[in-house]
Amino acid sequence: MFVLALFVGRLWCGWACPGGGLQEICFAITDKPARRGRLDWIKWFIWVPWLAIIALLAISAGGYRRVNLLHLTESGISVTQPFSYITYYMVIGIFVVLSLLAGRRAGCHYICWMAPFMILGRKIRNVLAWPALRLRAETDRCINCKKCTANCPMSLDVNGMVQKRAMENSECILCGTCVDVCPKDVIHYSFSAGK
Repeated sequence: MFVLALFVGRLWCGWACPGGGLQEICFAITDKPARRGRLDWIKWFIWVPWLAIIALLAISAGGYRRVNLLHLTESGISVTQPFSYITYYMVIGIFVVLSLLAGRRAGCHYICWMAPFMILGRKIRNVLAWPALRLRAETDRCINCKKCTANCPMSLDVNGMVQKRAMENSECILCGTCVDVCPKDVIHYSFSAGK
């Protein structure tokens, strides 16, 4: 995900993440924006110890000898052993509850342990300013209807980003909702260099 983010930012989150899709289903029940700010840092307090524990366990075991990509699925995924998936069920429950109680895609903002990989990849991409997928805006065409902000599944101030001529935000998942809802086609995808 880190390597992917060097070229397409957090596109995974907007187009392929099952956790994100699950939270978007919850929009039918509650569609309030998630609170932003300090709460977005919780994911970093999960990510750093998680990586440290993995590294320490790998070092204490003498390193990795093999990787089993089919762990617990060697004979397929079975619903006859539901207790084997208790962690999976807990993660689903946490993401659903957060989305329902804290707002749109709150799990992505607050607890997603994969988001930091992509945020770091995106920041490195921006520092190196190489061609990558990003959003661009033609600010002079904007009529300030704010549909982009009202419909953003990540609760971002997209209209503010358009007005500042800076379509960069580490929480943007490049889902394209702002592109789709803009009545004047102000926002569009671009594969280009720079911020």
